[in-house]
Amino acid sequence: MAPLAIGIDIGTSGVRAVAMRADFSIAARAAVPLDQFGANSRDPVVWWAAVETTLKELLSGIDRSAVRSIAVDGTSGTVLPVDTAGRPLAEPLMYNDKVSGDAILAVIAREAPEASAAHGATSGLAKALSFQRLPGVARMLHQADWIAGQFSGRFDVSDENNSLKTGYDVEAGRWPDWIAASGMRRELLPDVVRPGDVTGRLTADTAGLFGLPRDVAVVAGTTDGCASFLATGAAAAGDGVTALGSSLTIKILSDRPISAPRYGIYSHRLGNAWLAGGASNSGGKVLAQHFSVARIIELSAAIDPATETRLDYYPLGVPGERFPIADPTLPPRLTPRPADDGNYLKAMLEGIASIEALGYRRLAELGAPKLTSVRSVGGGAANAAWTAIRQRKLGVEFLVALSDEAAAGTARLALKGASEAGLL
Repeated sequence: MAPLAIGIDIGTSGVRAVAMRADFSIAARAAVPLDQFGANSRDPVVWWAAVETTLKELLSGIDRSAVRSIAVDGTSGTVLPVDTAGRPLAEPLMYNDKVSGDAILAVIAREAPEASAAHGATSGLAKALSFQRLPGVARMLHQADWIAGQFSGRFDVSDENNSLKTGYDVEAGRWPDWIAASGMRRELLPDVVRPGDVTGRLTADTAGLFGLPRDVAVVAGTTDGCASFLATGAAAAGDGVTALGSSLTIKILSDRPISAPRYGIYSHRLGNAWLAGGASNSGGKVLAQHFSVARIIELSAAIDPATETRLDYYPLGVPGERFPIADPTLPPRLTPRPADDGNYLKAMLEGIASIEALGYRRLAELGAPKLTSVRSVGGGAANAAWTAIRQRKLGVEFLVALSDEAAAGTARLALKGASEAGLL
C-alpha cells in the first residue's frame, strides 16, 4: 500500500484537492465550486462545506488507510478573527479587500520597515488591526490556518508564507518588535512555523467525519501563489516560473531573500531557498482587448516565431506599470499598428515576451540568481508560437511544469511533513 499525502487549495472560486504518492505522482483529484454552497464565497461556513465535499469525493477514489498527511493553502492576505474555540467573529477580509482606516494605514507606514510586506491597505496586518477590538477575539488567523484548524483543532498556528503580509519577519524567525509599536496586540497573532512542519494530528471528530486514521498528520501549508510555484517542480536556485494568465507574473527561486517594495517584491521562504517575483500589468487581458480567444488561436497558427517584427511594443490596457518598470503613468506602446492582424498579434506577443525577459533581468539586478530555466503555466502556455518567441527572448531551457494545480504544490508540503515525521 503506497502512502499518500493530500493537498487542499482554497481558491477564489472553488476548492481543489489532490492525493499524491511519495514519487510526486497524483493518485486522485477532486474539485467543487464555492457557489455550490452559497452565494457568499467569503463565508467560512461555505469554505468548510466546500472542503468537506471535495475531500469526501477525493477519498472515495483512494484507500483512506494510505493517507499519512494533509496540508492546506489559501489566498494570501485573507484574515479572520476567531474566539478561543476557533469560531469566526466577523466576516473575513479577503486577499483583495482594502482597509479604509487612515489611522491604521498611517501607523503601519510609520512603524513598519520599508521592506516589510505589511504595508498597504490590503495587508494582513491592516486587517488584523481593524479586527482586534472585537469582543471575545482570541486569535487572528489566515484562511489556510482556519481550514487546517478544522482538521487539527488548533486555532493558534500559521505558516511563514501566510504570515508575511501580517508583518512576520521571516529572516529573523519571529514577530518583530515594531508590531507592538503599531498597536497590534501580540497575543492575538498566531505562532508561526515553516511550511511543511507538522502542527498536529486529526481530531477524533474529523477523523470520523472522513473515515481517516487518527494519526494522519496536519502539516503547515502556504499561500496559493507559493503552492502554484511548488506544483511545477521548480526546486533549484535560478528556476523560474512564468504565469501567462490575464496578467504576466514571474517568480524565481533564489538563494537569498529579495526585497524591493518599489516593485511590489517580497520574498517567501521555501525550505532553504527564497521565492521572489513580480507581476506586470501586461498579459492576456491586454490581448483580449484586441482579439477573441478563437482569433488568437487562428492567427498564432500562422506566426513565424523565428523572425522579429521590430515594432518594440509595451502592451498595456491602460497607463501604468508596477513591474518590471515601476511607473504609474507609463503609457501603453501599441503603435504603429500593422495592417495585418497576424503581425499585430505577433508584435504584442513579442512585447509581452520582452517584458518577461526584462522582469527576470530586473530580479537579477536586485540580487536574485541569473535565470537558468523556465516553466510556464496559465492559458498562454499552450500557445506554441508565443512559447517559441519567449524562448528566443529569454535564451534559457524551457521545462515542462509537472502540474499547474496549487493543490499539488501543497500536497508536496504534506509529503515533506509526513517524511520528516517518519510516516512514509
